[in-house]
Amino acid sequence: MIDLSNEFAIGIDIGGTNTKWGIVNHRGDITEKGELKTDGYPTIESFVDKLYETLSPIIQRHATIGKIKGIGIGAPNGNFYTGTIEYAPNLHWKGIIPLTKLVTARFSLPSLLTNDANAAAVGEMMYGAARGMKDFIMITLGTGVGSGIVANGSVIYGHDGFAGELGHTIIRPGGRKHWSTDLVGSLEAYCSATGIVLSAMELLEQSTADSLLRQFAPETIDSKKVYECAVQGDAIAKEAYRFTGQILGEALANFVMFSSPESIILFGGVIKAGDLIMQPTKEHMEKNVLPIFRNKIKLIFSELKEADAAILGASALVWEMRD
Repeated sequence: MIDLSNEFAIGIDIGGTNTKWGIVNHRGDITEKGELKTDGYPTIESFVDKLYETLSPIIQRHATIGKIKGIGIGAPNGNFYTGTIEYAPNLHWKGIIPLTKLVTARFSLPSLLTNDANAAAVGEMMYGAARGMKDFIMITLGTGVGSGIVANGSVIYGHDGFAGELGHTIIRPGGRKHWSTDLVGSLEAYCSATGIVLSAMELLEQSTADSLLRQFAPETIDSKKVYECAVQGDAIAKEAYRFTGQILGEALANFVMFSSPESIILFGGVIKAGDLIMQPTKEHMEKNVLPIFRNKIKLIFSELKEADAAILGASALVWEMRD
């Protein structure tokens, strides 16, 4: 049996503003972590140099007690096949960035890259609620809607490395226009935190009913305020969540019939609304699947700590590349 007790992986999560990193063992324990500004470096080379400068002494310390197996990276528009970040809209480095080539050369360690949602799915399979599962879908509901699809124990990357963009599937043809993609009627336009706010605003405009939300200037209303008003029983805020849950449930029904997962794992700030969103989600998912799928698919929450999930997901890529 292979002894993993003295092996470590580096997990790096690159976001538009901050990059988080952690040293992780095979159990998912983060022994050390930190972050640096993503947007503080004019070139990708200077960013990788700063990563190396930051992590090199930490790698050396860990070398005295074990072995660093490699580096896993989650990033927007990260391509697992090529190791490149391609035209990421929220990074200031433009075009195609050969990230794993640069990181491997600088650190002299093997590195793997995928997008942040796929990394979350791998992390859930390695450390979280999907342990032992071979077929599941991970849906991240936050400022955007991300997803990772696992079938037969493997992440579905597609022919070009970009499969699994379920958040951008069109679930309301002719519906709401997305604020950055310009797609019309996409899941993210409705079921992200931004989408919930837009739904609440539309409901306020369509109704003259009293609402706690009317005490706020429209430009100050965020998903937290909508949630707080819903918890206090505000009808319009509650309807915003019910409507969001309906759309999410209808979309999940389509996803179920596509890959027949054992479970759908939900992650992110939006699900903190609990039954406000989960009851309509479950109801409309079950209502819109064929009888052969009904009451068979578990809707469960991620078991990864939100603050550490991206690091854990990225680090899990390293264990996946084991011979």
